[in-house]
Amino acid sequence: MFEFTYLERLHLRLAGGVAGLPAERIAMCREFLESRQRADGGFAGRQGESDLYYTGFALRGLAIAGVLTREVCERAAAFVKPRIGQPASVIDVVSLLYAGRLIQMAGGPDVLGDQPADWTGRVAAAVEAHLSPDGGYAKKAGAAMGSTYHTFLAAVVYEMIQQPLPEPTRIVGFLKGRLRDDGGFVELPVMKRSGANPTAAAVALTQMLGDDALARGAADALAGLQSQAEGGFCANRAMPVADLLSTFTALVTMLDLSAMDCVDRKAARKFVESLAMPSGGFRAGVWDDQADVEYTFYGLGSLALLAGASA
Repeated sequence: MFEFTYLERLHLRLAGGVAGLPAERIAMCREFLESRQRADGGFAGRQGESDLYYTGFALRGLAIAGVLTREVCERAAAFVKPRIGQPASVIDVVSLLYAGRLIQMAGGPDVLGDQPADWTGRVAAAVEAHLSPDGGYAKKAGAAMGSTYHTFLAAVVYEMIQQPLPEPTRIVGFLKGRLRDDGGFVELPVMKRSGANPTAAAVALTQMLGDDALARGAADALAGLQSQAEGGFCANRAMPVADLLSTFTALVTMLDLSAMDCVDRKAARKFVESLAMPSGGFRAGVWDDQADVEYTFYGLGSLALLAGASA
């Protein structure tokens, strides 16, 4: 039986929410994102060269808005295709695989086609090189400790190459070591305070594994991170200000946990809208003065989630 991957399910949810946003907001985000495509077809962050990470976010932003054009895809394909098979981090593998899918879905070339028969095996081997002794997957190959976020990314890769995640019970054991008393999760074992982003990654993992027991307290942990002063979500309880990444991941997770009634949605929407820049992009927080493609995806996505929750 056909099943959507995690990223495909998220895409459908966000696209449905964006459809309820004002046309002017969508047009401004489109103009900003398209303006950030470089001559090589890729997208970059605030500085440096084009890379897969930011290219993936730009394509995702345009795709959820329903404005990813064939022209943009053809240019992006010229950047993405030469990077297939090159050494890459787990997050770059995710970005490459999903960018390839989005490009093809929007009418661009099949950049992932014509790969050797053992290509998915090579992808899996590259991911397994990041397996750490504690049972999770690390940001860097050979690291002693796994990362909650990168373990989630590893699971995403296996979904996209249509292979089962090796030893899922090992992952459950790994997550138990990252669970804290407040019901949230930490990124690394040395951390004491749970955070929005590792909690979101852990909850997504439990749902992908079909084992929700570990996520029972996650909604309460996340609800405690919404800033009463700003309306957005903070990265953890020690952080004095909210940020857009934590707000987006918290909203995704609260929806997954059917806990949006615990969110002050009006305050969250006001926070997100306050981060929109005249250029059409979004910045990371009130302290920030620049928009980029990654935070523009989070901004558009957060507004979509809030619109969908209010529908």
